Amino acid sequence: MTARLLRPASQETYEKVFGMVYVGLMANVLLAVGCAPLLLALAVVRDPLASWPFFVVLSGFCAPALAGVFGCFAEHDSGSTRVWRPFAAAYRRAAGRAVAVWFGGAAVVVVLALDAAVVHRSAWGPALVPFFVTATVLVVATVVAVILVLATTSGTVRTGSLVRACLGLVARRWYLGLANAAVLGLAVAVVLVQPLAGLLVACAPLLYVVFGNTRAITAPLARD
Repeated sequence: MTARLLRPASQETYEKVFGMVYVGLMANVLLAVGCAPLLLALAVVRDPLASWPFFVVLSGFCAPALAGVFGCFAEHDSGSTRVWRPFAAAYRRAAGRAVAVWFGGAAVVVVLALDAAVVHRSAWGPALVPFFVTATVLVVATVVAVILVLATTSGTVRTGSLVRACLGLVARRWYLGLANAAVLGLAVAVVLVQPLAGLLVACAPLLYVVFGNTRAITAPLARD
């Protein structure tokens, strides 16, 4: 009797775990395909830092791909294991505005990095380190929040209004934004050090953490 009662629960648990692994692996593959131009350039160019403007431009491919991955995660949270359709739907829905927001954020981060490089040797340079770090974290977390909202909603809110709303929400829950920036930095580091393992194994779990944090940040927008 006990074995019969436990069997359905065990099967359900197995199906959930298998579905989660499947969604994660397929999301990794689709993310790699979406970011293929950037990944190919990183594999070919020996010194990416020397050609950083070129790689900033290529990084734009990551914006709609990230939106597609967020679409997969949102679909999985609703109980589905479909991957391709939610990825493609979120990709198409968010592509244009996600790329625009991505490049806007990238421009701000580049300016912050250049300013930091100029002032770090001055006597008061170390005092500005917290400002540059805080500003960078806010920008990164805001861009991710905007991309998630664009990927998971079909509203027609203006991009500028959405950016301002997400910036305010990120500032309010700064600790989640800080966590997102740290997790994204870890994901990038893993991909650069171990490209195959990073792309096929590590990215999905790390991005799911970012997805969960960002959903918590943008929850007031979903209620509105």
